[in-house]
Amino acid sequence: MLFPETFRDVSTPLDMTKEKAFRSTLLRWYRHHGRDLPWRRPRDPYPILVSEFMLQQTQVSTVLPYYKKWLQRFPNFAALARASEAEVLHAWQGLGYYARARNLHSTAKRVVDRHRGRFPKSIEQMEQLPGLGQYTAHAVATFAFDQSVAIVEANTSRVLSRLFDLRIPIDSTAGRNALWSRAASLVPEKSAAHYNSALLDLGALICLPRKPRCGICPVKKFCRAKNPESLPIKRPRPETKELVEKHSFIIRNDKLLLEKSTDRWGGMWILPPLNSKSKRNGAIYRAIFPFTNHRITLRVFRWRSPKARKRTQRWFSRHELDSIPMPSPHRRALMALLH
Repeated sequence: MLFPETFRDVSTPLDMTKEKAFRSTLLRWYRHHGRDLPWRRPRDPYPILVSEFMLQQTQVSTVLPYYKKWLQRFPNFAALARASEAEVLHAWQGLGYYARARNLHSTAKRVVDRHRGRFPKSIEQMEQLPGLGQYTAHAVATFAFDQSVAIVEANTSRVLSRLFDLRIPIDSTAGRNALWSRAASLVPEKSAAHYNSALLDLGALICLPRKPRCGICPVKKFCRAKNPESLPIKRPRPETKELVEKHSFIIRNDKLLLEKSTDRWGGMWILPPLNSKSKRNGAIYRAIFPFTNHRITLRVFRWRSPKARKRTQRWFSRHELDSIPMPSPHRRALMALLH
């Protein structure tokens, strides 16, 4: 049964007379146990923005090597704005959710063209940039400019839900509003960047999703949750859809035919697609990978060279493959077939 969008906020209020004690306790813990992350050292909005885009739906351990290489290749907004889409997608490949890379690229161009290369300090102006929603804008505002604003993402949502014993789905309108309201009530007027970093690390290191480490939680005495593991509440996920995608492996004179995708992998090179309804036997490669709410079976068939190739298709020599953007499932398939 789906949750309706009409919810009442039935959370247990925190004793606001103790909010200073909560913050000082949290910050004391953070000074000794906070994570040393490279994007926390600068106050430059560019590397902070890069980290925020990369961290969307991606774990810190996965992001770290990409972040370092990205800054070496595109050290500032101007360098990223000058790059081609192919260069940007190639540097991003393996991180997934490629719309993030395109939005970051578009934002860099916008900053250079309309803001003379200087990232705006106004949250309202930030939210007009491609891919910057409320959280990302607030994150850059607090971490780059130390503005006293709340941040609400996966880790802080979990902490706040338990802290206030919020018993409505956090992915409902009422739940989101309640989280932002509660988060804003706790942000200090000064040193908001340190406080928000501490709240993030509390969620990442202590207030874990399945097995919260309540026994060593530094702010346990402020928590109102009676059963922390049951929070946060979310609406039921849509069922995972099963899809089969068929592609061709075409090689001629030691060159491979690839096609520039205009759909899911827009701008990236993929194995040429085949009609998914046609019945073909003898797949030479098969793999399964997840994509959002789908579970996709990729099947590749050896295929004859077309008499006339599409305008979106091109022949590549083997040594060119490393330098072109290609989604991971297709690159893995190609490497397996070539070896």
